[in-house]
Amino acid sequence: MGHSIIRANIDSLRLQVRSIPIRKDDEVLITRGSNKGREGKVTSVYRLKYVIHIERVSREKSNGQSVPIGVHPSKCVVTKLKLDKDREKILDRRAKGREEKAKRKEKA
Repeated sequence: MGHSIIRANIDSLRLQVRSIPIRKDDEVLITRGSNKGREGKVTSVYRLKYVIHIERVSREKSNGQSVPIGVHPSKCVVTKLKLDKDREKILDRRAKGREEKAKRKEKA
C-alpha cells in the first residue's frame, strides 16, 4: 500500500509535528477504545475503510482464525516513525516553516 493520506497524531518532542501521514512499519500507541494502551507496529493501512491494522491487535474468529482489528488513525499516537529521505524532507520543510513563523512573530 505504501504511503497513505490517513493522518495520525504524533508524540515526539524531537520531530515537533502534530500530525503526519501514517504508513506501514510506523509504531503506534492506541489511545482510545477497548485496545487503549496497546502498542505495536502498523502492518497495513486500509485506505478504503480509513483504518490501520496493528501488530498483535486481532481477535479470534469462531473457527479459530485470527483477524486484525481495524483502528482509526485519529485514535492512535505515532511513537516511532519509519524515516526515509522523503519523510525527512517533510519534517525539515515543516521545521523551516516553524522557524520563519517564529521570526515573523518576533518582528511584530
